Amino acid sequence: MGIELFYFEGCPSYVAAANNVREALQLEGLSEQVDMVPVETVAAAQAQRLIGSPTVRIDGCDLEGPEAEARGYGLGCRIYHDGRGMAGWPSVGLVRRALRRRSRPDLQ
Repeated sequence: MGIELFYFEGCPSYVAAANNVREALQLEGLSEQVDMVPVETVAAAQAQRLIGSPTVRIDGCDLEGPEAEARGYGLGCRIYHDGRGMAGWPSVGLVRRALRRRSRPDLQ
């Protein structure tokens, strides 16, 4: 399983996102590494499909699902909704649900 975290330098949320992704991996008993992918220009944001910083993909799929890409791409901040509120990074629960969908498709 490949996990990537796309961000732009100066993003106030990418460290919290990385910490939550690592915690979710640990809680799910997974040992995958998180590839940190810096995005430096608007052109790179378009090319790398940056929905906003931070963007987390598991096996190339956004953790909120493919429908998240309808928001468009750019060098802006991203907001995540997890049913309990909003934050600039994905909650551990949101990441865990995405990991389960990707690692155990039979549970969908």
